Amino acid sequence: MSTTTSGLVQGYEVVIGFETHTQLTTQSKLFSRASTSFGAEPNTNASAVDFALPGALPVMNKGAVQRAIEFGLAVNGHIAESSVFARKNYFYPDLPKGYQISQFEIPVVQGGAVEFFLDGEKKTVRLVRAHLEEDAGKSLHEDFADMTGIDLNRAGTPLLEIVTEPDMRSTAEAVAYARELHKIVTWIGICDGNMQEGSFRCDANVSVRKPGEPLGTRREIKNLNSFKFMQQAMDYEVRWQIEQLEDGHTIQQATVLFDPDTGETRAMRSKEDAADYRYFPDPDLPPLMIGRDWVEKVKLAMPKLPQKLAESFVEKYGLSAYDAAQLTQNPEFAKYFQALVDLTGEAKACANWMLGELTAYLNRTGLPVDDIEIPGPVYMAATIKRVLDGTVNANVGKTIFFEFLVKVRKTRSELFELAQVVTEIDKFIELHDLRQINDSSELEKIIDDVLAANAKNVEEIRAGNTKAMNALVGQAMKATKGKANPAQVNELLKKKIG
Repeated sequence: MSTTTSGLVQGYEVVIGFETHTQLTTQSKLFSRASTSFGAEPNTNASAVDFALPGALPVMNKGAVQRAIEFGLAVNGHIAESSVFARKNYFYPDLPKGYQISQFEIPVVQGGAVEFFLDGEKKTVRLVRAHLEEDAGKSLHEDFADMTGIDLNRAGTPLLEIVTEPDMRSTAEAVAYARELHKIVTWIGICDGNMQEGSFRCDANVSVRKPGEPLGTRREIKNLNSFKFMQQAMDYEVRWQIEQLEDGHTIQQATVLFDPDTGETRAMRSKEDAADYRYFPDPDLPPLMIGRDWVEKVKLAMPKLPQKLAESFVEKYGLSAYDAAQLTQNPEFAKYFQALVDLTGEAKACANWMLGELTAYLNRTGLPVDDIEIPGPVYMAATIKRVLDGTVNANVGKTIFFEFLVKVRKTRSELFELAQVVTEIDKFIELHDLRQINDSSELEKIIDDVLAANAKNVEEIRAGNTKAMNALVGQAMKATKGKANPAQVNELLKKKIG
């Protein structure tokens, strides 16, 4: 099935909305002082409130509220001056109270939007709300024969549930939204974003319809905790719903789970509506009051948001909006770029290196840009300096950065001065005879020899076969041992062939 960013799938329009549970980075839980640390022995991070012991009362965590405010400001949402907590009633073994404390009628954040680029096109997904709620515990099945163990360490962990309008029209767009939301919440520090530990979990509401028809019946895919599985799950669900409709069946509203082993979704239970949860205001918690002075104080302390930083890169350095958005994918990447520009004064060259070779290298290794094994901005700046001044060509520069300087970083203490790294690079260039051939007479002689040895290619080029030029460029670069400037080689070849 196609995952294109627009258009129909087998004549159907895809409609997707998201509900994302972001675990907030507080040290204690939403309504108790129990720790939120991950990986503790079962039931060691649970208090009387989490166990729902008689007489234990919830007390609001101010840090969780502040993080909700930060998110609302980041997405230009409305921060409610007064919001209300409610009891969401349902029975599940790892929910000892028999209800979850959440927000229903009046959430803390209302509205807002998330903007991002997909294949160079700007997209906007509107938010309905973001509300505070406590997490449930966890049922353990693997270590118990014919029984289920209950671990309440996670019970009461503070969550901010972020709900979108059904604005996404492809699975690719939905994944791009999830990535952008992940970037926002980690950038402002309200969530660590660890999907493997369940800190960022997405539920995708997926439906299909014929163009112009009302919204179709949605099915909710629960607890998607990787972008890869998110894409696979939604692709399968779209395909399954279309097949059902084409076969004359109707779609029943349901909650489904994705099985990565089979690549399929399977029904878990019929989907509940709000009425099924019998919401009512929690009598143990007063309304949450947020003064405008608090909001303004939080706003002043927040870091510059990725979108604003990207806009400054466009205005200050003349970068495209798309490149600027990619450079602000996380704080460390943006900081690396800014340091690089400060060292070189060449923003466009720095952007090209970071979005080209460096990004490809990070993808290959799976390392973040601030990892100890990734050469820092001083190393890349020194490499760019020697490429821009013509000492080496771009390909040799890449070899220097990704082979020589990585080894230097691993075997020696880091060099912090640009001049020191340039000196190391110069030694490496001379030792391996990598200096670019800038003598035009020497290069012309090499190209004359290449043309003489490849007369057939020359005839093909003159006959209109432009692809044959690539072979000649390759021969010339080989003859120069990769030390020529490819653009100069191209220019000389064209000039001599006529």
